[in-house]
Amino acid sequence: MQYNNIIYNVTDQVATITLNRPPYNVINIATMDEINSALVEIENSSDAHFVVFRGAGDKMFSAGVDVLDHTEDKVEEMLSKFHDIFRLLYRWDKISISVVHAPAIGGGCELATFCDFVIAAESTYISQPEIDVGCYPPIAAAAFPRVAGPKIAMDMVLTGRKLSAKEAQAFGLITRVVPDDKLEESLTELLATLEGKSRSVLSLAKKAVRAGTEWEFNLALTKAEDIYIDELLKTEDVKEGLNAFSEKRKPDWRHK
Repeated sequence: MQYNNIIYNVTDQVATITLNRPPYNVINIATMDEINSALVEIENSSDAHFVVFRGAGDKMFSAGVDVLDHTEDKVEEMLSKFHDIFRLLYRWDKISISVVHAPAIGGGCELATFCDFVIAAESTYISQPEIDVGCYPPIAAAAFPRVAGPKIAMDMVLTGRKLSAKEAQAFGLITRVVPDDKLEESLTELLATLEGKSRSVLSLAKKAVRAGTEWEFNLALTKAEDIYIDELLKTEDVKEGLNAFSEKRKPDWRHK
């Protein structure tokens, strides 16, 4: 497959997927297709055992999913393709790492924090601001209560609050916070450590840790999707929020 919205390469055991739509690296449906294609290629490869996610440019890791793909005619396709990324990451035995050099917002936050390891620059932050445009983030709703606890999940999803990298690390959403100029060094050190382990044992250890959380992610995500499609999309406010965002004005909530 030819990639236009991501940069994909494999070196030794490490596959790298770089979101390549600077300055904001917005994830549209075409980008989702490319990420899914690259992940399937990695999954079927006997060579790559680690995947590293990055964002191109200096401004953003990713500002999240394209608002234009939340329209009534596209939203179900968007949710399905975006969530396929996470279902694959959740089930597979390879190790995922995100390198967060700049803010990770919305779907960008979900992608970054869902990885097995999250290395972040100390100057950056994460947030889930979907509530401000009249919707909510299904991945965060499904995953954050288990990872960060229900109180932090409520705070992030219901208020859109920004968490500094250090705060997010304290809540379990980020693995390592390092000085901005030490990101590459930290990634190199982590990969060197992991590459020195048995691949089969790493995979089984990851499986055991997942089992230890008793985390039924797929069930939680299906429920979050059902609420989104069957209830949220029928409200007047989801339409108003998206229209207001597109028109660069404050939403006039109807509260129904």
